[in-house]
Amino acid sequence: MRWLVDAMNVIGSRPDGWWRDREGAGRALLERLESFARRAGDEVTVVFDGRPFDLSPGGAVEVVFAPSADDAIVQALTAESEVASITVVTSDRELAQRARAEGAKVTGAGGFRRRLEES
Repeated sequence: MRWLVDAMNVIGSRPDGWWRDREGAGRALLERLESFARRAGDEVTVVFDGRPFDLSPGGAVEVVFAPSADDAIVQALTAESEVASITVVTSDRELAQRARAEGAKVTGAGGFRRRLEES
């Protein structure tokens, strides 16, 4: 299975003070995603909005920075020949509609975050 993760939707799915340290929240998400990808054996791409900041990817997760994570995710879907094998993680209704229109599955950011934290 392949996952395209809207980083800020997952980070923002819980009001845990992430806004005080956005980069720290990004690092924590990446760490959870790395563990998830290794354990599940799935391909994971996480897309952050805005300028790149210092992350230390462990190699199991592809990290993308884009002016618009939503547009970058849809662009990745349109370039893919096997879209049905991809699940987009977002709680953004418009992005979810766009992803489904391309043939991808969609799962909510909050539920996905709980899944990361439980495992």
